[in-house]
Amino acid sequence: MQKRPEKELTVQEAQERMFGLLGTHKIMALASSVKDHVMVRNVSCLFYDGKIWFKTDKNFRKTKQLYENPRVALCWNGVQVEGKARIAGLVAEEPGKRFAALYDKYLKNSYNNYSHEDTEILVEVTPGFAELWDTDENGDAYQIFIDFDRGTTSLKPYD
Repeated sequence: MQKRPEKELTVQEAQERMFGLLGTHKIMALASSVKDHVMVRNVSCLFYDGKIWFKTDKNFRKTKQLYENPRVALCWNGVQVEGKARIAGLVAEEPGKRFAALYDKYLKNSYNNYSHEDTEILVEVTPGFAELWDTDENGDAYQIFIDFDRGTTSLKPYD
């Protein structure tokens, strides 16, 4: 629960609020679709550089879907993000190993159990649109909409 904004937020302020709600890492539901076949599954996400990052096996069905249709949606607890996924190569070959270091720090069990250097790929999701649900100190619900592509935001009380 955060204080309801008193004015329309800039895209940067709204993005900071979104990533503030998400923190450093979350398990998010990832939706993808190819030829009207929709799939949803959980992925372990990290958040940095204004992007959402996760790893997956290059042989999984979701990876094949991402290659065919990079449009995705991710959701966690009132934060829904629509965006475009990009396969950024093998996790083991990432320059600087930033993802691996953060994954080890925040998601250690998953890091130790599911790190297969020869098949794990890094996926970067660039947000295009986001919808944040929150309540203020009075328990009144509101939504913040962020259109990253157009550079606009809007605030809507929910009644």
